[in-house]
Amino acid sequence: MYTLNDYLFSGDTVLKILLQYSADLKNDAIKNRNPIDMAHSNFLIQIIEILEHTEFLTSQSQRINEFYMYMANKYPFLAFTFKGRIKSLIRAEEKFNGYILEYVHDYYKANGRYPSEVEIKNNLNCFRDLIAYRIVISLPQCHVSEEESLEELELKYLYEIANVLPEFLEERGFTAEMSGFFNKNSSKYLSDTNMPYYRDYVQTPRPSGYRSLHITFYDNFARCYTELQLRTKDMDDLAEIGRANHFGYEKQQEENRAKRDMIPEGQCKCFDEAYERLIKLQELDLASINVNMFKAYNNQLINDGCGLFRGRQILPFEHLSRFQNDIKR
Repeated sequence: MYTLNDYLFSGDTVLKILLQYSADLKNDAIKNRNPIDMAHSNFLIQIIEILEHTEFLTSQSQRINEFYMYMANKYPFLAFTFKGRIKSLIRAEEKFNGYILEYVHDYYKANGRYPSEVEIKNNLNCFRDLIAYRIVISLPQCHVSEEESLEELELKYLYEIANVLPEFLEERGFTAEMSGFFNKNSSKYLSDTNMPYYRDYVQTPRPSGYRSLHITFYDNFARCYTELQLRTKDMDDLAEIGRANHFGYEKQQEENRAKRDMIPEGQCKCFDEAYERLIKLQELDLASINVNMFKAYNNQLINDGCGLFRGRQILPFEHLSRFQNDIKR
């Protein structure tokens, strides 16, 4: 069995690691007639294509930049950032194997038997966030009167922006995807028209406290999916450097251990291999890795300019609030 860890000590570039890992998985899949490893190899090829052929990102970012310009004109009093990233290799690998664990566990729990390799393979087409953009807004206190609530105003603007986004991008070649996330307690600010497209973790936070609006689009020009996230600055801080970040990671590890307890080793080969790959990554000492352009003194101090552990940035836009002394909106 091949694992990503096998390639992280060679001094190669991320792209070369991806090419070698995907090729080895493919050859092994053909040799052993393993459809899961073949799907895994094809998943890595998607990442390779994004890294090798980035021309479409120029078109995509230009069209998303039009929404940035719309916001700059519509909300000159807001401070906001637009950031884009390609999911990091380690995060993508963790997510792929995590999906296998989740599917096998849930299937066994519901049916009392393990799914076939074909059934597992057919449920691995759920990766819609290899490319993702994030819009983070902040309303400076100087624009808030004594009678108003800063938090409530920021929520109002966040949902106002969210309600405009789908139609705006659809006019520019994107198609909003149904989220499958339905909540009767959705925010009063989210329109009925747009509710089916958003996963509203603002109104219904995750157990970690994580809050954000998520929406997925299919880019008909680039022929790929991309995810957009909308948050306030406080929500972003909680997710990136606050307790949601640490809590979410610990929760995920705890859930994976619980799945392992339910499905003993040797009962399902697909589960065993995915679990081993995932645990190896979670226990990885980043300081010992030798990947071109990557340096880590420990698992907290990381300089990642190659998209190995942190996503590769593709779109940094920043808009500073104007009229700092004017509370009129």
